[in-house]
Amino acid sequence: MHYWKRLSHNEQDRRISQALQQNIDYKQTLSLGIPASRLDPVVFYDQAGFLKDAPLLRAVIQNPNHIGCHTIGDSEHFFRGTQQLEREVIELLSVDLLKAQHNSCDGFIAAGGTEANLEAAWIYRNFFLREKEATHSQIALLASADTHYSVAKAANILNLNWLSVPVQEQTRLIDPESLDGILDEAQAAGYKYFIVIANMGTTMFGSVDNPEIFSEALKRRKLDFKLHIDGAFGGFIYPVSEPENNVNFTNADVSSITLDAHKMLQAPYGTGVFLIRKGLIHFALTKEAQYVQGMDLTVNGSRSGANAIAVWMILMTYGPFGWLEKINKLLYRTKWAARKLEKMGVAFYRHPRMNIITMRATKAVAALAHQYGLVPDSHGANAKWYKIVVMDHVELDHLEDFIRDLEKELAKQTAA
Repeated sequence: MHYWKRLSHNEQDRRISQALQQNIDYKQTLSLGIPASRLDPVVFYDQAGFLKDAPLLRAVIQNPNHIGCHTIGDSEHFFRGTQQLEREVIELLSVDLLKAQHNSCDGFIAAGGTEANLEAAWIYRNFFLREKEATHSQIALLASADTHYSVAKAANILNLNWLSVPVQEQTRLIDPESLDGILDEAQAAGYKYFIVIANMGTTMFGSVDNPEIFSEALKRRKLDFKLHIDGAFGGFIYPVSEPENNVNFTNADVSSITLDAHKMLQAPYGTGVFLIRKGLIHFALTKEAQYVQGMDLTVNGSRSGANAIAVWMILMTYGPFGWLEKINKLLYRTKWAARKLEKMGVAFYRHPRMNIITMRATKAVAALAHQYGLVPDSHGANAKWYKIVVMDHVELDHLEDFIRDLEKELAKQTAA
């Protein structure tokens, strides 16, 4: 590891305090033009004694705005201290987690995985429009049927067609024959450029796409494409549980990656991560944002610098080995529950390196869905699957209670 290391609370406090001191202090510095301030002290009391030991809360109160992208060009100098912590997070995740070369990626803390996926599609659409002189009708989004709904949202917002590739029912893997058929039809319909979004942990199943299935099929047809990895769920798990993988920056076809810190990293909601190889993010430049120093390269515009500090703190609190231990603990619990279900004859899907178990929607499983907070693939009477996500709060005791009640429910329905 080059950048990822464990820091004590005191060292974190020192670094964050230094960063906040480099930011604008609205009480001490005269600033007539910036349309921002600290949190309203009439509503949010900023003199509480506990704040001296809570650097993140101090950052929330000071309210840094991290508008723009701080890994490229200039940025708003009012918040230069905390911007540096965000740059450190981007480099750490790019190099130490996702195996990029040093200083080879741009990126920013996004509002979530949906914004990060939209950012990728936006950049690549503009790339094809400007560099290849493509028309909208020649560009398509290509992703599996299990992909997150943010892909459909991106297609709608960006006026692109989403080509959904079926997956195999049992394995959740992309079906190569179906992909070939879809690409043949797309090529015949005039599509020449493809924005591919492959999954590093789907939301419902935790399944991981093999991006080479996409890239090889497109290369055989000499079709131009850009490949984005949606690691919104699996991005903080899979690179740790399966270090030798092809959904990181060692894969030359991968141009960008989404992570979601407000899932497995347990950062505040509204905390995603967008990472992209250098030389591409400028296709999202909004030239009209002339009043923003460095201008804006993001969908969301203004965003909380405190969220970037939260990600930095979490990573530095655990360090790489502490994080490995945490992930292995969750995977152990998941494996334990999967073995119990297997012995009971319950049908389910589970990727062996992920912490999701997705069960077939039998009557027995459905009967316990509300009690145990199981999430269906479709709310209403049409659910086919229910999932368990083994997050930090899901302990073996909870899983044991569910297994016991499921055994009772199966016995009851067998007797009936």
